[in-house]
Amino acid sequence: MPTLSIAMIANNEEKNLARSLGSAAWADEIIFVDCGSHDGTELEARKFPVKYFARPNSLAVYVNKQFAVDQATSDWILILDADEEITPALRDEIKRFIAAPGVAAAEMPRRNYYFGRWLRHGGKYPDTQLRLFKKNRARFLPLPVHERLQVDGPIGRLKEPLLHYPYTDEEDQRRKLAFYTEILTRSYALKNRGKTAVMLRPFTRFFSAYILKLGFLDGPQGLRTALMDFRTVLASARLYMKKDTEGPTGK
Repeated sequence: MPTLSIAMIANNEEKNLARSLGSAAWADEIIFVDCGSHDGTELEARKFPVKYFARPNSLAVYVNKQFAVDQATSDWILILDADEEITPALRDEIKRFIAAPGVAAAEMPRRNYYFGRWLRHGGKYPDTQLRLFKKNRARFLPLPVHERLQVDGPIGRLKEPLLHYPYTDEEDQRRKLAFYTEILTRSYALKNRGKTAVMLRPFTRFFSAYILKLGFLDGPQGLRTALMDFRTVLASARLYMKKDTEGPTGK
């Protein structure tokens, strides 16, 4: 039977680790990279049979995710975020998948839970994730935002979803949204986005998610999520405009 490593990076995820690492305990190996946490992340992680590493946090998320992947020793690797959970059904499907020949990686759907509800619309489902791959058959591309794996070989697809709980409370939400805002701003700068396109993006994104992708069908949670995304993208647009006006010296 092929072996499986689960690779995880985390920054101040103490509240999520019992769920995420508990769902990963069946793996042959868990690689855990603590990225500059200042809460109880390390103590919580060490309650599980992890191979623990500590590194500085980075806006270039792919750097630490690739570091975690490079530490894995199993035949297959599964990338799991600290706010995600592997269901028993997904676990069993993964075991069957890696035992079958012919593919180098697999995608899977992901269910996103916002404000206590699984969102079926607004672009939040199936939210396909490429997370499972044979060792040495995939690497992260050096992208400043929305890190992506490049796979050498055919890619299969799993049916069972990964579960995603993005925010534990309002404080966690503010912290993560500030991080995403900075990442988006950096992405705009690296791509030299035009000012008009950047300022229009919050509005086009809200219209796409809430209207075109039927986010309104998810009720109050769908509206709250669309507005939250709108405010995050708007904040990044304003920060981008501010930095562009100040110039490289910040004056």
